[in-house]
Amino acid sequence: MPDQPSHFPEAFAHVPVLAEPLLEALAASPESPWEKGLFIDATLGGAGHSALLLDRYPQLRLIGLDQDPTARSAAQVRLEPYGDRAEIVATNFADYQPEAPADLVLADLGVSSPQLDVAARGFSFRLDGPLDMRMNPQGGGETAAELIERLEEEPLADLIYAYGEERLSRRIARRIKADLKENGGYAGTADLAYAVAGCYPPKARRGRIHPATRTFQALRIAVNDELGVLDRLLQQAPDWLNPGGVLAIISFHSLEDRRVKTAFLQDDRLARITRKPLVAAEAEEAANPRSRSAKLRLARRLPGN
Repeated sequence: MPDQPSHFPEAFAHVPVLAEPLLEALAASPESPWEKGLFIDATLGGAGHSALLLDRYPQLRLIGLDQDPTARSAAQVRLEPYGDRAEIVATNFADYQPEAPADLVLADLGVSSPQLDVAARGFSFRLDGPLDMRMNPQGGGETAAELIERLEEEPLADLIYAYGEERLSRRIARRIKADLKENGGYAGTADLAYAVAGCYPPKARRGRIHPATRTFQALRIAVNDELGVLDRLLQQAPDWLNPGGVLAIISFHSLEDRRVKTAFLQDDRLARITRKPLVAAEAEEAANPRSRSAKLRLARRLPGN
């Protein structure tokens, strides 16, 4: 099978977050012809959202974008029944230019469960693996280990605070740089997570959220330039749409959601469909805990802009 790396998981089970709110919001948007047109899934992943929409709307055609070779392999299997209705493109959505305008563009900005749960990818503080965190490990670029080694203590603290909203960022950065100086580096993600947790008071280490969550988020965002990539998507995606076309974005933390909200408010090419973000119902939160932080916003491309 093409694009299949050695650590390809047997079950890249992408549970589509906020699927019902998405379907309901799209069904309430009769002005757009998207259900018979072209759908660009800018973050294809395991094709959970794409398969759902292709099933629901038999005349919809898909172009799915993903830079992760593992995700593309899984999506290829999942989308095989749809034949030439589905096309997969190996690219980061920030680098993509469609050949024809679309009627629906969706971006799910979350890191998928298989990426988090495969230790070799280096995203998880619960499973030990190399400090990598690159979405496209075959595309070169700086790893998380290289990033923390390159940055001095103050810039590292600023990064952890800005991208992780971590109030103990200076203490954590000081600990990281001291460990690097003393030991030459971390053995892996578990070693770094242990060091970060040690910066917290003992009682705070046993909360619902692991103490390393915000630091790992910050490093992942920085390694993959996630906010810069999102800014480019928000600038480009309206031009991918036909008039009346729908742009739907699912975000998972406040740094992303604020950018999406601001873009939808200030971009004169767009009109908001949702004034407040759609969130998961209690049943979805119970079935899929990662949906708890998800927020969905939709906008429509205006004619003449």
